[in-house]
Amino acid sequence: MQTLENRTYDELAIGERASLSHQVEERDLLLFAAVSGDVNPVHLDEDFAAATPFKGRIAHGMFSGALISAAIACELPGPGTIYIGQELSFLRPVRLGDTVTIELEILEKLPKNRVKIATRVLNQYGKQVVDGTATVMAPTEKVSIPRPQAPAVQLG
Repeated sequence: MQTLENRTYDELAIGERASLSHQVEERDLLLFAAVSGDVNPVHLDEDFAAATPFKGRIAHGMFSGALISAAIACELPGPGTIYIGQELSFLRPVRLGDTVTIELEILEKLPKNRVKIATRVLNQYGKQVVDGTATVMAPTEKVSIPRPQAPAVQLG
């Protein structure tokens, strides 16, 4: 059984890193559109998207933001982390079938258990698609729990 284990504020070190990878699928775009309400046809309609500068469908930019959130919540610092802020720059499109890797790096430890984290997203070619910085409140108590399963969701 997989577990989720956090790193407390006191345990975190400048330069510490973690990563998480995800292959972007049709289901991701559909579920993100349903949850967010963002039904921009550049994400959902191939004919429409083909006529854009992207020449095809792309993932929602904030889908990459959601994957960054997952990496922070589940990898570094992990369970118990509270998001304070996030800056993002979208550098390249993420397409269906891309495998993106979220890379986190502890940049700075601030007062009141706050931490600045570099948040980078790279595609399968090693090209950076998103650059950003998160500010979080790191947990102060150690947690190790069984990893919950994501809920099964039916489309349609």
